[in-house]
Formats: sequence, C-alpha cells, structure tokens
Amino acid sequence: MSSSMTLLVAVFVLGVGTFAFRVAGPLLRERLTLSSRIESLMAQLAVVLLVALIATSATLEGDGFAGVARPAGVLVGGVLAWRKAPFVLVVVAAAATAAGLRLLGVP
Repeated sequence: MSSSMTLLVAVFVLGVGTFAFRVAGPLLRERLTLSSRIESLMAQLAVVLLVALIATSATLEGDGFAGVARPAGVLVGGVLAWRKAPFVLVVVAAAATAAGLRLLGVP
C-alpha cells in the first residue's frame, strides 16, 4: 500500500473514530446513569488533567526545562484569570511578563 493510501485510510479511520466518540456521549447519556460521586470525581479529574497539561506545557520545552520566564508568564495569566480579569488582559499580561523577563536576560 502506498504511503498516500495509508494516510487516507488513517485519516478516514481517525474521522470515523472521532465521530463515533462524539456521538456516543449523547446516545449513552440516556441509557447510563452515574452516581453523584462518580460525576463529582469526573469533574475533578477534568480539572486535574487541565492543570497537568498547563504545568507540562509551561515548564517543559523539548527534553528540558523551558526556563523561568514562561512559567512566570503563565503564573501571571493564571492569577489574572482567577481574579476574573478580561481575557485580552490575561493574554497580554502573560505574554508581556514572559517577554519582559526574557528581555532582562532571565531564561
């Protein structure tokens, strides 16, 4: 099988799988009942997963540590988001913090 055919098959399978995964939620919602404890746990797991994603993407670059400037910018953005600042301000302040620290020579 040629590489372009393999790519097309892979894209098709991925598309069908993604569609099936998205459709499964609304279809199974009516048939499956979860306890309140499980629903609470799933909500907490979503937060833990999001925090882990933010932590790894903020602190790692390639195989090593990304430096101090990026986590500091993410920290500033996180605090502003927690304080319910406008989204534009959160993004600009986080980027300005990281850029300012790098301008000062902080890795």
